[in-house]
Order: sequence, then structure tokens, then C-alpha cells
Amino acid sequence: MSPRSRTKPTAGTAAALLLVASTGLMAGCGTQTRSHAGGGTGVVAAQAASRHQHLEQPVQTTEADWKPVADALGRTGTLMKGTVYRVPLPRKDLTVTTQGVTVKPGLSLGGYVAFAKYEHETMLMGDLVVTEDELPKVTDALQAAGIEQTALHKHLLQQSPAIWWTHIDAMGNPVTLAKGLKPALAATAIPPASPPPATQPPIDLNTAGIDKALGRKGTADGGIYKFSIARANTVTDGTHVLPPALGITTGINFQPLGGNKAAINGDFVMTAPEVQKVIQALRKGGIDIVELHNHSLTDQPRLFYLHFWATGDGVTLAKALRPALDATALAPA
Repeated sequence: MSPRSRTKPTAGTAAALLLVASTGLMAGCGTQTRSHAGGGTGVVAAQAASRHQHLEQPVQTTEADWKPVADALGRTGTLMKGTVYRVPLPRKDLTVTTQGVTVKPGLSLGGYVAFAKYEHETMLMGDLVVTEDELPKVTDALQAAGIEQTALHKHLLQQSPAIWWTHIDAMGNPVTLAKGLKPALAATAIPPASPPPATQPPIDLNTAGIDKALGRKGTADGGIYKFSIARANTVTDGTHVLPPALGITTGINFQPLGGNKAAINGDFVMTAPEVQKVIQALRKGGIDIVELHNHSLTDQPRLFYLHFWATGDGVTLAKALRPALDATALAPA
């Protein structure tokens, strides 16, 4: 497997680039005669089109294509829209409390790894939920396997025991990636995968009111009412188009607390101009800001993720979340 190259220009290189840029600007000024009408704009457009043409789209696959990965990992996943093989890693073994609430795994303890195949290599991305004691061992195992850690942070303001979330990223042969990841998972007490329940537990919330307030329909999953919302724009790492199922979505989760009350947790995915608008909208609605950070090292456009927390009436919380959603460029409902 091969981590992405992130070579920084030296001072000499930077100077040379500056000289080239200056020369190019000078060539387009003064009395220079363009040989083609609109030549300057046309060149820029052609360069942009060329870059777009060189972006690799994820390859369509089948469940059978991912069986070697499942066998190497010792866990099975779900193929999403034919491109992303996503393996859930929820921390059902932990009892985590925050501000008097016992957090269900589906609210904020749902780690995962996801694989996407491209023409030449397979991409691995994920978010591992680990205890503070597990973190050093997990870090060492990931680094030994050549799997990059691209973020390390918390999703909850106050928690017991202390839990960390670490994002991972690598490119290479899919089975090699899975084999490299397995020792890191073995350094945790993440339980073996279990089949989903035959029926979903009831959601003690006004889900119709929440849907109306957010302008979208949620999904019941293990007693949690969830929303996963993709961005409207294409996200890349500069070379590959990144499907939303790799983890590039706004996630909003409602955990019922009884009497139509809920705890909400999740994160907004934003570009830089959207960040302050989202923070202001959440605070106006009385929703706490937990973390603001990046999940990746090379995403384009540069994305920021803002985690939040609040408890209260479910519909009231949904109404408070709506202006923050509207402040971001999300895909249509």
C-alpha cells in the first residue's frame, strides 16, 4: 500500500513557481496580441477541463468482489450504490455516558471502514472509535501497516470513559489493506459483527415532525433516528472522486430519551465559508459545539466537520438544526 505523496515545494521551487506565475501574468498584459479570441479564458477553461478528465471515478463492483476483503478482515460489510464497501464497527461493548445520558452505539459510537475500488488501486477510509487505553496500540498498528491517520478528536463534550475517534486513509491492494487493518482492530475490544435485528426497535419520537422540520426523511437504525446527507458538490482528493458513502456526509442522529425528548449528536460537513454560519445557527438554537476539525488531508474542496450535542424536545431540536443545514450546500432531499 502507498500513502499519498504530499511533497512540499522547497524555497527554490517556490521561487521558480512565483517567477513562472509572474511571467505568465506579464504575458497576458500590455500590448500582447492573442492569436485566439478569448485565448486567456480558453486556456484556463481547457486546463480545468483537463484536470477534471483526469479524476478517477470509483469502479462499479459486486458483493462477490469484496469477499476476499471480508475474509481477510474477518468482518462483512454492505455494498453501497455498487461502489463503496462499508464495514460497520460499532462499540457495542462500551457503556459511555455524557451529561447524564447513556449513549447508544448508533448515536455516536458507530465506527466504520469503507473501501472503494478505482482503476489502479483501492481506497480505504474510515473512523475508528477507540478508548484512551487502546489508542496508542491502535496508532502503532496502523503506522506499522502504512495506514495513515488523518484526524484524531472527540465527538462528545464530556464523557466517561474517555473515547477517541481516529480517521484513517490508505491506497493499495484491497486484501493487503484489510490485512494491514486487522491488527489495529485486534488492538481494540470492538465486538465481532452481529446480524441486524429482524425488526427495528420503536422510536419514541415524533419522527413525522422531525422529518417536516428538517425537510428530509430519516431512517430508524437500532433505536436511533438518523439522517445522512451528502453535499451538492463533487469532492475529490485531487486524483479520485470520493463518493459520499466514504464518510463525506452531514450526519444527524436522534436518540430517544422518553416523552418525545432526544439527545442529538452528529456532524456537519462544510466548506470554509460555511463554518461560521453553521456555528451561529446552532448556537442560536441552543445547540452545543463539540469539535471543529478536518477528517482528511487532501480533500478538495477543503472540508471541515463540526460536531454538536444537545438534549430536548425532538421536534424543537430539529427546528433548531434546520437553519444550520440551510447554511450548507447540501444535495437535494
